[in-house]
Order: sequence, then structure tokens, then C-alpha cells
Amino acid sequence: MKLSTMQRWISPKRSIQGKIFIAFIAVTLVSIISITVIVYMSMRETIMQNAITSVSDSIRQADESLNMMLEEIDRLNTVVVTNKNTVIDTLLSPNEEISYEWFQEQKRIDEFLSSLIDYKAYISRIAVVGLNGKVFFSGGPWLDRTILGTRMMDYMLQNGSRHAYFKQTGVSDAITIGREIRYDRAPIGVVMVDLNYEFIQKTYDVRPTTDSMIYVLDKEDEFVYETQADLSFAPSYQEIKKIHQQFTTNGEGVRQYIDGKEYIVVSRQSDYTGWSTIALIPMDSLLTESVRLRKLLAEVSIIVFVVVLIVSLQVSSRITLNIRKLKSLMMFVKDGNFTLPQKEIKSEDETGQLYLVFISMVEELKRLLEGIHLSEKEKREAELTALQAQIHPHFLYNSLNTIKYLARLNGVPNIEEVSGSLIELMRSVLGNSSEFLTLREELAYVEHYVSIMKYRYMKPIRLITEIEDDALLDCRVLKLMLQPLVENAIIHGIGPLEQDGFVLIRVYEDANHLNIDVVDNGKGITEEQQEYLLEGTGTNGETSRFSGMGVRNVHERIVRTYGDSYGVHLCSEPGLYTKAEIRLPKLEKSIRNTKREVI
Repeated sequence: MKLSTMQRWISPKRSIQGKIFIAFIAVTLVSIISITVIVYMSMRETIMQNAITSVSDSIRQADESLNMMLEEIDRLNTVVVTNKNTVIDTLLSPNEEISYEWFQEQKRIDEFLSSLIDYKAYISRIAVVGLNGKVFFSGGPWLDRTILGTRMMDYMLQNGSRHAYFKQTGVSDAITIGREIRYDRAPIGVVMVDLNYEFIQKTYDVRPTTDSMIYVLDKEDEFVYETQADLSFAPSYQEIKKIHQQFTTNGEGVRQYIDGKEYIVVSRQSDYTGWSTIALIPMDSLLTESVRLRKLLAEVSIIVFVVVLIVSLQVSSRITLNIRKLKSLMMFVKDGNFTLPQKEIKSEDETGQLYLVFISMVEELKRLLEGIHLSEKEKREAELTALQAQIHPHFLYNSLNTIKYLARLNGVPNIEEVSGSLIELMRSVLGNSSEFLTLREELAYVEHYVSIMKYRYMKPIRLITEIEDDALLDCRVLKLMLQPLVENAIIHGIGPLEQDGFVLIRVYEDANHLNIDVVDNGKGITEEQQEYLLEGTGTNGETSRFSGMGVRNVHERIVRTYGDSYGVHLCSEPGLYTKAEIRLPKLEKSIRNTKREVI
């Protein structure tokens, strides 16, 4: 892996490729873990449900098989107890043993009993026991009159009105199904059929795992069948009895802890015998397959993750390839190189569009820089020209003072007045760099301007000022605001007149606004001329000669500074007067940073 690639993986937060790679890995890891957990839990649950279903079906089939054999035995018992000639008469016969009549009776009943159990391998013995001590049987083991008075005999007599079930233990295990033999409404004996216990063991050997346990209990909570495996961890009889009492009906499968170990308990109660079958399946053994499945899923997940890791690395690298190319181009331009190398990005996605925009931006930047270089060159040339033509204000002030001094020596007061007014006028214009000044200063500037203009027209021009309140003289106004209006009044109003003229400047306050009217008694102007003046030129196209700013300029400066509700408004009556109305906000305190040049 190259060094640049290594650096991208060392600091993935600074690399788009690293972020894409981490996003792929995060999504893949979460997906793999989620799918693995879901599959494992689903398979685990499926294994449990399959085990429960299998055991439930097996127990049901075992119960049905046992019930079929018990029903067959019940029919045999019915045949025996209803046979008068062979069974009942033999039991009631007075013939004693070791007599020919007794031998004939025994032979006849033995043949009868043998015919009943022939070809029935699940029956090990059938016996007829009379209360008078007569005992007849077919099959094994041996049976004699010692059966009388036993617990099994008493149980059969007490419960054998229909059929009774009793488990024998001892020489051979068997399930005995008995029924009373009655004559004249009185018991005279019992017929008993022994069900071979091996068939019961084979029938109920339905354990899903080797350490599972099956228990069959009768109505008295006695074991009819129990798992014979030597299991040291098998529950005690009390635990089985407790479970039997809890699950009296058929159960689909319940998880329960017994002696600290978790089991799945499946139970079923036979409708025919009333016996309950309980299956205990240890969870550990049942989920052995799920453990192997979990290991397999883990191995597959690791392999898939490694494959996705490699694929994600390649995919993220290909996705960010054009971005890295674009970055290298930007770094190339950053160093001041505007001639781009041949690194075209031909994709039509967002990166390709960014490349086209970047190329266009570089070309535009190159064009702008060339324009800036040209402008700078022209600016330097203009500055050089201006520097060569510049006359320092000190030289002008000193020259005008010299003219004023000579006019005084030679007794020429008009030249002295014009020179003095021009000095003060230039001092106001060139010596004050602020955009604002007080109204008092602006009026003084206008007075100096009028004193010069009256010598131009060789006739007196009166300047009349009406101030409503002297405090208004300290209000702040725009610099060179009144001069263009007064100049317009003199040039276009009073100048063409033959008689003397005047300019009236009236200052007054109106609703916290400062109003200034500039009125002359000139010939007046038409509406078209008013429009020309507001556009910056006179009726003859003559501009403001001294300041370079016309009425339009004054109006735009006021609007730009204070808003559309302020400005200049012209009104005139041809042959009588012209009035320029200025509306300004009243700003009493002037906060200025005025720089005056000391002469």
C-alpha cells in the first residue's frame, strides 16, 4: 500500500475515502451481526419448537398405541367374565384338585385362555383367579393361590368393576389389567392380563436427546414408566410429583428450572387411562446443535466481513479517485499555476460537474488576474501623471496670499477681497476631509463663494440668510450641500437678469426635521428645466463649475445618506422666482473626525 493511502487510513476523519470505508464497514458489521443474531435466535427457537412438537407427537402416538393394546385387553377381559360355560361354571364347580373332573375343567379353561392370547406378543400372561382358591393361567410367570390376599388382588377387587391397572414389580415388571368376575351379583374371582413391560418401554422410548427423561404416572402418582438411564442429575420423585400436579392437562411445552437446571417440560394426559406422561428435555443438550450453528455462523460472518473489508477498500478508492484528482488540480492552482495539466475527469456525476465548474472558475480567475495586472499598470501610469501635475496646496495658499498682499499694497480692494474669499474657500474644501460639517460652516463657505461670483457678473448679488433658531446652526449637514444650489440660482436665475438679484437661504425646523430653502428672484425655470437640473445639467448643458456636483448629485447624496423620505425638491414660477427645498433630519450633535490642514 502506498504512503498516501496509509496516511488516509491513519487519519480517516480527514479523508472522504476513509469516511466511506468506515461507513461501509459499520453498515456491513451491523448488518452481519443483526442477521447472525436473528438467524441464530430463529434457528434456536426452531430447534426448541421442533423438539417440543416431536416429543408431543411421539407421546401422543405412544399413548394411542398403549390405548389400543389396553382396549384389546379390555375386550379379552370382557370375553372371559361373560363366558359362563368355561369360566364361571369352572370357578363354581365343586370339583377338587387331583381329580379327573378337575383335570378336565382345567384343560378346558387353559385351552380357552391360550386361544385368547395366541399371536398377541404384548401379553405375557392371562389368569383367572377364583376367590375359592382356584387359579388358572396361560403364559408366565407361574401363578398360584398365594396371589390371594396380596395388594394387587385387593386392588383388583376394589377397582375392577370395569377395569383396573396395576404395575407389578419384583420378579418381572408388568402392567396388570384386571376385572372382577361376578355371578349372581357377587364377586367370585378376577381375570388378570399382564401387559409385557418391554412393549411399554419401547413405546415410550421417544427421547429427543440421550439425557432427556420420560415419566408416566397413574392417577395415584405412582410411576407406570420412567426412564431407566443412569442419570445422576435426574429430578427426584418429589420434583416429578410436583410437576405432575402443575401440568394436569396437555401442554405444548414450558421452560422451567428444576434443581437449578433449565428444562423444557412437555406433558400429556391420557383420556382412556387417566395416566400422565411427562417429558423433561434439558436445554443444554437440546441446544447443542444451536451451539455448533452459532460457531458456523460466526465463522461465516468473519469470512464475509473480511471479504467486505477488501471490497469496501477497493470501492471507496474507486469512488474517491476523481475527488483525489480534483484535489491535486486545486493544489496545483493554489501554487499559482493556471495552466492545468492533462488530468481530465470524464465522469458525469457530481465530481465531473465540479471539475467543469472548477475549470471554468480557473479560466475566469486567470482572466480577472490579467485584468488586474492591466489595471494596476494603468493605475501606476495615472498616479505618475497625477504626481507630475500635482501642485501642493501650500504652494496655492502662499501664492494667493502673495496676490492678496500685493492688491493691498496697490490699493485694489476688489482683488484683495476675491483673493481672501478664494483662500477661505479652498481652505474649507481642501483642508477639511470630513463628509459632514455644521450648518454654520456650510453657510460661511457659501458666503465666500458668493463674494467671488459677484465679481464675475460685475453686479451686486445679495445673500440673505434667515435662521429661525441660532441653535440650528450647530446641526450637522452634508458638506458642499448648499453651494451647488446657490451656484444654480446665480448662474441660471440671477445671472441673465439686468437688474440686481438676491439669494435667500431660510433655515427652519419642522417636526424634528431640518428644512433649508434656497430662493432666488431670477427668471425662473420650466418643468423641463427642473428635470434637467435634477439630472445634473443646466438648461444649456452647463455643469456646476466649481464643485463638479449638480442639483441631482446633492439630491442623491441626501437620499443615499438619510433615506427616500429626504432630498431636494424644486419649484419655480417663470419670471418670478425659483426655490430649492432641502429636507434633512435634525442632527444637533455633530460627531466628526475632521482632519484640517494647517497652513
